[in-house]
Amino acid sequence: MDFSLTDEQRMIQELARDFATEVLAPAAPIIDQTEEYPLENCRRMGELGLMGIDVPEEYGGTGADTVSYVVALEEVSKACAATGTIMSVNNSLVCHGLVIRGTPEQREEYLRPAASFERIGTFSLSEPEAGSDAASQRTRAVRDGNHYIVNGSKNFISSGSVADFHIVFCVTDPDVTPRHRGISCLLIDADTPGFSAGKPEEKLGIRAADTAALSFEDCRIPVSNRLGEEGEGFVIAMEVLDAGRIGIASQALGIGQAAFEASSEYALERQQFGKPLARHQAIQFMIADMATRLEAARLLTFRAAQMKQRKEMYTSEAAMAKLYASETAMWVTNKAIQIHGGYGYVREYEVERYLRDAKITEIYEGTSEVQRMVIARHLLRD
Repeated sequence: MDFSLTDEQRMIQELARDFATEVLAPAAPIIDQTEEYPLENCRRMGELGLMGIDVPEEYGGTGADTVSYVVALEEVSKACAATGTIMSVNNSLVCHGLVIRGTPEQREEYLRPAASFERIGTFSLSEPEAGSDAASQRTRAVRDGNHYIVNGSKNFISSGSVADFHIVFCVTDPDVTPRHRGISCLLIDADTPGFSAGKPEEKLGIRAADTAALSFEDCRIPVSNRLGEEGEGFVIAMEVLDAGRIGIASQALGIGQAAFEASSEYALERQQFGKPLARHQAIQFMIADMATRLEAARLLTFRAAQMKQRKEMYTSEAAMAKLYASETAMWVTNKAIQIHGGYGYVREYEVERYLRDAKITEIYEGTSEVQRMVIARHLLRD
């Protein structure tokens, strides 16, 4: 595979890098403390085309490829991982789901404004009793003529309390076997009577990326708001999560790269035992391992992105990229704190934030354990 960037990919990368450096990076430590959702910056990213990178131009997107998305998201996440989460969810989960499964009417009503971030959407799959076991959905959607009546709850939903609409997975047939065939997907507007969102969660990392629980009480949803056919919800969720894992791999790369660059700079400046840290072999080895692991994770992510762009099966490759990149981000940020010593443990230096932000990449959109399950099933299938 050729992993060199095209002129268009480099242009998008530079656009994202410039915006991230000039706007996102100065705001990142502030919103980490205040937990303020960066709505204005995200809207500006929408105007720049960064919120719908691989959405077709006919629906208001940039119309670029998946590698362009990967390099742009890495740059954004390097500056501000919380904003990277919002960008990833909007591109990978919300827009991608509508691109591959939406009707023309749904694309006009939901995809077009989502691609520019004029309207904020969510991917509402997780529930209190259905995290890694996504087939154990309990939110119910009962058919009533040309409508569904929805009751239930979701939790840990990114942008949950600020979103304008939600892509919600519900059980429409509780008696079918296997149970995942009884799940359907509905588009639910936030102003629907009976819908409510909880207050944002207080989190360890990505603190400015709103995360909230959702509640549905007798919400009446038109059948025309169903995404795909009845019973296809679980399949849609898995298709979308494949794309999402490429996004999280890119986010993890950005966080790890930021920690690596901060550590390299610090090692060149900090003096110990009469010479810079960078002259000590123990530090050199850590820097070398950081760079090597990050580059390996980047190549895995590029491979998955290229396979997605070519419309090949990429489930296992996306899982490998997400698994390795997220665990690399945790390893790199941990070593970054070690290199910084006591300074790495205080907020004056940003590496402690990088560590806090990196942890979630091993958890959401499929834990590392789930990624290993996906990879093993692919390798060991009959």
